[in-house]
Amino acid sequence: MDDTTRTTPDPAPTAEGGPTAPLYLERQGTRRYVARNARGAEVLIGDGPGRFSPGDLLKIALAGCNAMSSDARLQRALGEDFQQLIGVSGVYDEDADRYDSFQVELVQDLTGLSAEEHDALLRRAEAAIDRSCTVGHTITRGVTYTRTFTSEPVDR
Repeated sequence: MDDTTRTTPDPAPTAEGGPTAPLYLERQGTRRYVARNARGAEVLIGDGPGRFSPGDLLKIALAGCNAMSSDARLQRALGEDFQQLIGVSGVYDEDADRYDSFQVELVQDLTGLSAEEHDALLRRAEAAIDRSCTVGHTITRGVTYTRTFTSEPVDR
């Protein structure tokens, strides 16, 4: 199957106790997958040009969660069309094959705010992230997961 073919499993596989909305990956070749959700979005995952690695997606999820959790607070102070760029990186421990830490940087122009407004906005934005960033909560507290291999024909 090439990258332009879109199929939707009926029903999409879901793990026991997992999400009810379809969220799945479909193999396209050696270490090449396409991820799809119920809203019609697709992300190319794997090795090669135009694809995100699973580590990239983990970092993007954390950065996106920070951005979305703080967006309303920042918009209220900076205006609906405020510009923002979020950088994200991670410290990878090759021997342990895991990330030891992540760094998220939210960049926006706060020069129009007084020192008091600046400090208050950052407190509110950080509080919103601390309260609402599910990905951050999960990474900070750790999580377990289960894995199941199912044997059945896959006809897509």
